Amino acid sequence: MSVARGIAILSAFLAIGVHAQPYPQKAVRIIVPYVAGGDTDIGARIIAPKLAEALGQQFIVENRPGAGSLIGTEAMLRAPADGYTLAMGTISSLAVLPVTKSNVSYDPRRDFAPIALLTRVPYVLVVHPTLPARNVKELVQIAKQRPGALVYGSPGIATGIHLASEFFALNVGVQLTHIPYKGGAPAMVDLAAGNIALMFSTFSTAGQHLTSGRLRALAVADGVRNKVYATVPTMSEAGFAGLEATTWHGMVARAGVPRAIVMRINSEIARIVETDDVKKAFAATGLDLAVGTADEFDAYIRSEYVKWEKVARVAKIVTD
Repeated sequence: MSVARGIAILSAFLAIGVHAQPYPQKAVRIIVPYVAGGDTDIGARIIAPKLAEALGQQFIVENRPGAGSLIGTEAMLRAPADGYTLAMGTISSLAVLPVTKSNVSYDPRRDFAPIALLTRVPYVLVVHPTLPARNVKELVQIAKQRPGALVYGSPGIATGIHLASEFFALNVGVQLTHIPYKGGAPAMVDLAAGNIALMFSTFSTAGQHLTSGRLRALAVADGVRNKVYATVPTMSEAGFAGLEATTWHGMVARAGVPRAIVMRINSEIARIVETDDVKKAFAATGLDLAVGTADEFDAYIRSEYVKWEKVARVAKIVTD
């Protein structure tokens, strides 16, 4: 045997040994492209220590906010595709910004390896009680009689709530007027004060106003009713089937990460979310767990991309 061939064989065996090492061999970063304290950050911080416990290495949550989630998401995409830098992907970073913002550098259908959807939280259509609409059909009737007169709020242009509102308006055939706010909180304050007529929100955000009677919920944009607000019908029950709109987040990696790593993390997350303490932790936040397989998350991202791309195109929602 030649020396060169011997070295080649030895190198191949060493390579096999390196690749056979169990994952992870060092700390793993989970980039959250938002400030600390939000729903996405909370979800990551519930899961991270459980993954660390299961896999024997630290899973460190790193907040990289900015540009509506682009800064953190793009930081993950610049890291090696080795499974040691992950990110929390959301409806914003994976479905809304790519179809509304002109300078997004990635394609969510090509550049990511989806690992696991974590939560899926449906929007609920809420109105101020001064609006004489007790259900969605009455709201639509009023809006058709007064085109553009009804004003809705959102946390900003090209946010999930903005697109959900336009999705609703386009499908029921009404014209609404949009007022973008600098965040969901000031929009909700104005809605509760009666300065705007309606808004899509979440039960966790609007809940206190619904309980106090300052707001009225007309329908939840989901296929099933909310367990806590069980008297609120679904859009389908309200007479408008197919009008489902949710905010969601899940864990992703760069495309090219070994499939075995994706499957390992997905498997651990699926196990972790079935434990009582994690279920309680997510329930306390108002986030609905929705974990499935990596392939199901991939299909979900693609379906959301198609849905919101169409809405953005028809409603002409574009930002720089």
